[in-house]
Amino acid sequence: MALNRPVNRGPRPPFKKKEAEHNINQFIKAPEVRLVGDNVETGVYSLRDALAIAQEQELDLVEISPNANPPVCKVVDYNKFVYEQKKKLKEIKSNSKQTVIKEIRFGPNTDDHDFEFKLKHAIKFLESNEKVRAYVHFKGRSIVYKEQGEILLLKFAQALEEVGKVEQLPKLEGKRMFLTVAPKGTAKK
Repeated sequence: MALNRPVNRGPRPPFKKKEAEHNINQFIKAPEVRLVGDNVETGVYSLRDALAIAQEQELDLVEISPNANPPVCKVVDYNKFVYEQKKKLKEIKSNSKQTVIKEIRFGPNTDDHDFEFKLKHAIKFLESNEKVRAYVHFKGRSIVYKEQGEILLLKFAQALEEVGKVEQLPKLEGKRMFLTVAPKGTAKK
């Protein structure tokens, strides 16, 4: 008869604190560094002198460019430095727009009413500056109608000519034939 006891797998590994992204203070290995920062005279200093200057100002010596010769170090509060870096990255990320691709699915024998309905959606997507990827999905033996699927996609592209431009002509991949349409009036900010 088995008892439901927790299995002892030995002691847990100690919690690892996230390592610093930059070498700071005594972790800098270079004998000489180029010193930059506020209230600091820019120049090449020995590591000991640079550490003394940082300590004098009650700040950290942060290696910001380790591959330079000699490495560039900045006298700054490290936590504030990391915060500013994250803030810059977040701002860059928020300014870059992700490309949204909306998919519209057809069958090889899609009816005219369904086609018009999906065409209206595609026009709405393109007018709101989103790409449209239309595809015809062939189920089972309907792959024999691939010409019909291609004609349907070309008709779709022709109907969207005023609001979008074709990026990729109909292309068969597996059981799907794809067509990609991008918005025509892409205004760059």
